[in-house]
Amino acid sequence: MRRLARETAERGFELAVRALNEDWHTCWDKTQVRRWAERVGQRLVAERDAEALDYDRGRYPHSPLNAPQLLAIEVDAGKVQMCDPDPQTGSRWRDDKVAVLISYVSGDGDKRPPEPLVTTHVATREDAHVLERLALVEAYRRGISKAEQVLFISDGGNWTDPLWERAFPEAKRIIDFYHASEHVYDCARALLGGWTPAAARKGEKWKTLLWEGRLDKLLRELRAAAAHLGPPQAADEPEHPRRVLTNNVAYFERHREHMDYPEYRRLGWPISSGGVEGAVKQVNKRVKGSEQFWQPMGLEAILALRALWLSTDGRWDLYWSNRPAYPKRAA
Repeated sequence: MRRLARETAERGFELAVRALNEDWHTCWDKTQVRRWAERVGQRLVAERDAEALDYDRGRYPHSPLNAPQLLAIEVDAGKVQMCDPDPQTGSRWRDDKVAVLISYVSGDGDKRPPEPLVTTHVATREDAHVLERLALVEAYRRGISKAEQVLFISDGGNWTDPLWERAFPEAKRIIDFYHASEHVYDCARALLGGWTPAAARKGEKWKTLLWEGRLDKLLRELRAAAAHLGPPQAADEPEHPRRVLTNNVAYFERHREHMDYPEYRRLGWPISSGGVEGAVKQVNKRVKGSEQFWQPMGLEAILALRALWLSTDGRWDLYWSNRPAYPKRAA
């Protein structure tokens, strides 16, 4: 069962069953393997949810004896296709939300970047409130109560800020530098008419201001650009230059205190949410594809299995060394 769980955590059911049948000279079909794998994942989900309920009641998981020097919490979302379309939008695409927790040894300014040590994952198809509870349990398990410094890093999306405010208000909030850079390039293209040499130069100038922490000057120039084009009109599409500039001025005003990149670098902190972006790609490498369509329970089971497999703290081995045997019953 451990081997079957590993194969189905790594790859789609069709490829997994081919590998298992090749190695073991069996003749299982994809449906059998899927049901067995989902049974493992559903047990993981049940154990995970029980831990979250214990956390709500004040019974916390064991935290490490050695406190992490620096613990970063990063969140983001990917897309998966469900079997049933959304009744309101008609789309089959839904979010799968991921949190990663990464312990670091702090860097040394611009001389030496922070060194990641251990990364663990949680993933769910549920909403941000469910991810929040799972991330809280995982943060306690990773030693958030003992950590010298805790960071919360994300792109500043519409659900990530409320999650930070509810769950991790004492963590230092950092907007991912590369997402912030994309916003200034969006502003340059809106002002100067798309991908032109002039827009590239303007975007590079604004990115430099961002990197150097000169937020006051950056905001003055963005406000002037927005005033030059005028306020958005009711008929403007979301991609209209006027709306792009106005929305981005609000974005930088809202997050200016979370963009002190020179200070973060001086302290040896990470300024990128690349950990969770990579995790979303790794999760979606398993669950996203043109021919992959999911039922809710099956998706949640495989997300739990994939998160267990991707974590680098040895929990995969620990899980299987402490599990009772799974009976192999015909599907």
